[in-house]
Amino acid sequence: MAEKKINDTFLKACRGEKTDYVPVWYMRQAGRSQPEYRAIKEKYSLFEITHQPELCAYVTRLPVEQYDVDAAILYKDIMTPLPAIGVNVEIKSGIGPVIDNPIRSLSDVEKLGEIDPETDVAYVLETIKLLTQEQLEVPLIGFTGAPFTLASYMIEGGPSRNYNKTKAFMYAEPKAWFALMDKLADMSVTYVKAQIKAGAKAIQIFDSWVGALNVADYRYYIKPTMERIFSELKSENVPLIMFGVGASHLAKEWHDLPLDVVGLDWRLQIQEARSMGLTKTLQGNLDPAILLSPWEVIEERAKQILDQGMQTDGYIFNLGHGVFPEVNPENLKKLTTFIHDYSRKVKVNA
Repeated sequence: MAEKKINDTFLKACRGEKTDYVPVWYMRQAGRSQPEYRAIKEKYSLFEITHQPELCAYVTRLPVEQYDVDAAILYKDIMTPLPAIGVNVEIKSGIGPVIDNPIRSLSDVEKLGEIDPETDVAYVLETIKLLTQEQLEVPLIGFTGAPFTLASYMIEGGPSRNYNKTKAFMYAEPKAWFALMDKLADMSVTYVKAQIKAGAKAIQIFDSWVGALNVADYRYYIKPTMERIFSELKSENVPLIMFGVGASHLAKEWHDLPLDVVGLDWRLQIQEARSMGLTKTLQGNLDPAILLSPWEVIEERAKQILDQGMQTDGYIFNLGHGVFPEVNPENLKKLTTFIHDYSRKVKVNA
């Protein structure tokens, strides 16, 4: 079946091309704050939703229909591919991912297998095909977790505040660490290529927790792996986006990688990033907590960010982290309309 004609404003912005208005999508736009999603979650767990392509496609496209955003992001979790390589992971309510066989040694790393997407995550690929061939009129963003962030869960056994076990393993067991990075890089590349083949039009790599490292350690322990991942994905000819939280000190390191878009959280202003020499497309970066403020505050903060972002063509509006459950969906709808309308006026008069 032929793919549908889509609104490609988001893809143009990813490539640094001129657009009629600033495109916008929101991390974690699918789920959490939506009443329709909460009703589904009363019946099904996250893993159960993602294993049902029709239901997962519905959750993915719902924010596009409700908010009029310029891209959809596939509803799933960064843990999704890990069971395929032998990681026993369970998403526990109120806790997050919990792993009962944490990595402790090189032999643990060597036991990890390889992913065969067509077999192991066929349900993910089917969801992508449903969305891109039949349902969406905007690009679908696929994604994967980056090796450091995935490794942090695999070593800690679950979420962590300080990543002490992860860093200790990295420093004390460099051979095992780099073997783990290689395994996770292999998995990520294979998994992402399958998503693109199924119809994903852009890819975001979430290195959510890598901000726990300093620049020198990032360059030595992480950057070569990320260089390899992005280099191997470059031939797929889809925009590649990088994002992490609390990682402003790594923004220049990301900019050096063969990617297209640097995602910023709210700690680093767009104009500050530009003054640091970041010339690639930037994505961000309204603090999601501001969405709980009165509309006048939301509008003013969004305007400030847009005014900075629109100094160049390569800019995509997003949040500095994901939507959380307390956010009123009406505020997201109103914000999207404001971003589109305000940026259109500015661009017309520019």
